[in-house]
Amino acid sequence: MTPSSDSRALGRFALNGIAALTLAFISLPLFFVTWLAFFRQEIPSFPPEGYTLKWFGAIAGNSNFTSGFVTSLEVGVAATLLGLALGVPASLILARREFLGRAALNQLLLLPLIVPGVVMGTSLYVFHIEVEIATELPILGSIAGLIAGHTLVVIPWTARLVTASLAGADRAVEEAAQSLGADRLTTFFRVTLPTIRPGVVAAALFGFVMSFGNLEMSLFLVGPGRITLPIAILQYLEWKIDPTVAAVSVLQIALIGVAMIVTDRYVKLSRVV
Repeated sequence: MTPSSDSRALGRFALNGIAALTLAFISLPLFFVTWLAFFRQEIPSFPPEGYTLKWFGAIAGNSNFTSGFVTSLEVGVAATLLGLALGVPASLILARREFLGRAALNQLLLLPLIVPGVVMGTSLYVFHIEVEIATELPILGSIAGLIAGHTLVVIPWTARLVTASLAGADRAVEEAAQSLGADRLTTFFRVTLPTIRPGVVAAALFGFVMSFGNLEMSLFLVGPGRITLPIAILQYLEWKIDPTVAAVSVLQIALIGVAMIVTDRYVKLSRVV
């Protein structure tokens, strides 16, 4: 073996080692949260006194967790659908059209990823107050206002991932369909949409995850008598510190993990992410 091949092998070994250490470091919080969910003692301490599944059963007996999960699920699904309805046409315009202000529009769609959640929540809260005063519509604290706020979180993921899928799509296939008599709507549903389906599915998945776990914005927009799961966890931690919260987190991790595995089974997310 030549010295150059030895150096390449050593470089690959070092790169793989760094990647493994990075992955282990990222996975460390997930490991400890999962481990904590099975501790027997009510006040977490190390070493554990034993292991139990009772904290998972305690979740069902807590009305805040169950109602918060339902609310987060409803808002997440609605916000994801609205985000796709708005983000996909915007991505088509950005990828297929050249116009003045195109770069500014692209940056505007990605702005919710840059602005802190607390700032967005405060701004939307003030905006809802102004709209309610001007129109007398009950927007402040409504489920519609909460969904509208979460939609802003979904749109950047849709714009980024769908635009990336459109960049890799062959425009000649769409032009061929239109030359054979298909109108633009038929071309979109029968040619373009199947081509960018991985990007759309990935945008829906990541947008839902961001909406489901959103805390900062929800604190400002949620109304009286309504609660989301992240807020329910925060309120629980104000009064008690036991492995129940860790059990809730494990269920969230499992839910999102199963969704990603099932999604990747039918749509290869690695093509766009």
